[in-house]
Amino acid sequence: METNQADYIPILMQMGLAIAFVAGTIAVSNMLGPKRNSVNKDKNFECGIESIGNARIPFSVKYFLVAILFVLFDVEVIFMYPWAVNFRGMGVEGLIKMGIFMLLLVVGFFYVIKKKGLEWE
Repeated sequence: METNQADYIPILMQMGLAIAFVAGTIAVSNMLGPKRNSVNKDKNFECGIESIGNARIPFSVKYFLVAILFVLFDVEVIFMYPWAVNFRGMGVEGLIKMGIFMLLLVVGFFYVIKKKGLEWE
């Protein structure tokens, strides 16, 4: 299959249209939108509670650990979807491979539980 530079013109046109749309939307909303400032509007506000103290309070590492573990196990579940769709076509070989995959998943999960990665203190 041979390609030339003319094949990329539709892609460049679509990128240009997307950039023009975003820039145009921002410019029009800036021109037409209201410009009213007040003390109450300029306050920091979060979840219906006024901010008190410093916003730079460090988070616990456990928070990030749980988030990363959630993403890890969630992505592993995504790998099971194509297998479930093509289950019959893959036969016994596919079943064995998915069994190995699930075994590794369960071993990793028990490792996380043993290290108390999901427990809050």
